[in-house]
Amino acid sequence: MTVKLGEEKNLAGCCGLYCGLCPRYQSKAESRCEGCKVISLTISCKIYNCCVKKNGFVTCADCGDWPCERFERFFDGDSFVTHKVCRPNTERIKKVGLKTWLQEQREKRAILENLLANYNEGRSCSFFCIATALMPVDLVKKAENQAKRKIADEKMQADIKAKAKVMRSVIQDFASQADIDLKLRKKPIS
Repeated sequence: MTVKLGEEKNLAGCCGLYCGLCPRYQSKAESRCEGCKVISLTISCKIYNCCVKKNGFVTCADCGDWPCERFERFFDGDSFVTHKVCRPNTERIKKVGLKTWLQEQREKRAILENLLANYNEGRSCSFFCIATALMPVDLVKKAENQAKRKIADEKMQADIKAKAKVMRSVIQDFASQADIDLKLRKKPIS
């Protein structure tokens, strides 16, 4: 995976999301999203309009007023992707800088793309995206390695459904042990 930093910046959502870990970005469908900063969905995004259009920032981490009321209100729930990472990711960008954060996210994306290529039976994309977005890299790697050993021990190399089930189960177990909830939060009913 060779992506230039300029292109990679397009995957850094203003809000702290990393589009490379999003199920819509990872989709193979015609409706695949190219990233928050590339598509016209940004026209209706209040965070994008404030961050990029109004202030000329790359992410909200560049703003001296962050976290603002607009940012806090925006993340009351989840849609197709978890928003639980927005605040911690933006804090991380502030701490280490965008370039380092993007390198960290590329590592997560490489893990995700391996999971999708080898363990997605057609129904695991969102789960793997959420897991790699929420779990630390080392924890995802440990879960993946344990699942690979279990898959090898049980000789299920050709059965993608069985492999996916094992991988999902082991990742869920590791997340639960680390007190990481891999479920999307419903948006409050207004």
